[in-house]
Amino acid sequence: MKIGKLAKMTNCAIQTIRFYEKESLISSKARSEGNYRIYDQTAVERLIFIKHCRQLDLSLSDIKQLLQLKDSPRANCDDVNQMIARHLDKVHQRIAELDALRLQLETLQTACSTGRAVEQCGILKNLAT
Repeated sequence: MKIGKLAKMTNCAIQTIRFYEKESLISSKARSEGNYRIYDQTAVERLIFIKHCRQLDLSLSDIKQLLQLKDSPRANCDDVNQMIARHLDKVHQRIAELDALRLQLETLQTACSTGRAVEQCGILKNLAT
């Protein structure tokens, strides 16, 4: 199948598919007589796998490693578990950072009430100090 059909089947933009191919995450198996890339079912499956990984906010390097492991079915699964554990630690850290940010914003918001002129805005005064 050509790239347009692959894009429709996987709901993925053509530019994204080309980017993933440039990054060696997917590849076309052949070229047509008109020199178009031809993709097979393996490309569909890899692209869906990549999309799921991106939805989990995994980096391209992590996805490359996961694809390499996926291509080595007899490899030890511990590497996959360790990668996910590291990613989960990062998520917990980001959640903590976002909680701290939320508290700061809530504190700022309490410094202002409606109906004031900007020169009396408690939020702007707090941001200036």
